Amino acid sequence: MNLFNQNYWYSVFSFRSVFFTIIGVFFAVLGLKGFLLPNKFIDGGVTGISVLLTGFSEIHISYSLFLINLPFILLGFRKLGSQFGMQAFLAITLLSTGMYFIEIPVITTDKVLIAMFGGLFIGFGIGCVLRGGGIIDGFDVIAQYTEKKSPFTSGEIILTLNTLMILGAAYRFGIESGMYSIMVYYTAMQTTNYVVDGFEKHTALSIVSNETRVIQQVILSKFQKGITIFKGRRGFLPDSFNTKTDCDIIMTVVTRLEIHRIQKTIRIIDPEAFIFVSNLKEMSYGESNHTQGLKSFLVLEPISETENNYAKDKTLKSDLRRYTPNY
Repeated sequence: MNLFNQNYWYSVFSFRSVFFTIIGVFFAVLGLKGFLLPNKFIDGGVTGISVLLTGFSEIHISYSLFLINLPFILLGFRKLGSQFGMQAFLAITLLSTGMYFIEIPVITTDKVLIAMFGGLFIGFGIGCVLRGGGIIDGFDVIAQYTEKKSPFTSGEIILTLNTLMILGAAYRFGIESGMYSIMVYYTAMQTTNYVVDGFEKHTALSIVSNETRVIQQVILSKFQKGITIFKGRRGFLPDSFNTKTDCDIIMTVVTRLEIHRIQKTIRIIDPEAFIFVSNLKEMSYGESNHTQGLKSFLVLEPISETENNYAKDKTLKSDLRRYTPNY
């Protein structure tokens, strides 16, 4: 770690990182002090352990949050890099400070609302901090580290640890508190996923059709999406295994908000088209602008000159108008 490197400190304290961290910490404090803590509900992770400790001792939650997270921060420094460790240290320090100094009154006494909105706010807070490059819960670090040392995935490890904590909450605070804590945990997890992945999470859409050229041009011209053409072979059915034909497999990357419109259009063009959808964990493209990057994404084989000429044909132009519904 080069502490005298200006670019290092700029990346740690960039406007985006600081903004998301402050917003995330505020909502986490709101969820904890305004909803979960007064009612002894937990959401899992280090915050869950800290809430449990407040039930067994007089330790202030701000101290336990910082002290329990400290070993995970050091592990993050070693395994995930100094920039991540510094951003995690900043986020956890702000969270502990906020839990000590910020006073938030109890917002509601309805247990269902407490579980839903408490999970919503803390999940939103965790997601914002993750988007800023840090963490406010050290379980994310230990899960990534132990995943390499064990046959279990990080999700399975976190689920096991959180299950043990919810059982602890049920033992200390009662079965009802443990049951509501499950609701808190699920709400927080789903909210975090939406904040981190976004509502426009990208999905790979693959199409096998006899109307390949028309579908290509509709996706390119009307939906402004880049495509990849894979050479494939269709057939190989159980009752006619030797019957097979060559085909083009169209692959494009869309968001969950666009997938229904594109599928509906493809069904209008070819009702018998075979479509399959794959979730993408991550997507990246070049340094050019966003639109140009999407147009050139994974183009392994450009459309041939013959197909470009076909696109200029009047029949295809009328097809493009006819096959594109108005939304």
